[in-house]
Amino acid sequence: MDLKTINVYVLAALFVFAGVMHFIKPRFYLAMIPPWIPFHRAVVIVSGIAEIALGALLVPPMTRIFAAWGLVVLLIAVFPANVQMFLQGNRKIPKWALLLRLPLQFVLIVWIFYAAG
Repeated sequence: MDLKTINVYVLAALFVFAGVMHFIKPRFYLAMIPPWIPFHRAVVIVSGIAEIALGALLVPPMTRIFAAWGLVVLLIAVFPANVQMFLQGNRKIPKWALLLRLPLQFVLIVWIFYAAG
């Protein structure tokens, strides 16, 4: 198995896991959503389903590019939630880790394109 294939599987597992967590720990995700975004519960459900589906679609070569672009759009769409989480803080996550998470979104985007390309 080559390095790109390993990266695809790691990313797929990461996104599927993150998507499943939307349903296991919905309060964590609900707390991240900025107040100006409506329908918080629906946003958590839809984003969780999208992470699971796009993570799984990253594995087959035929759907990999579609999934990669979908994940990039998803990462951009959820970026305001990460900013909101940093601004409001979280008792369980240090402020420095929340700050580090912001540029990590862009690292994930580059990683997705590397793995899918």
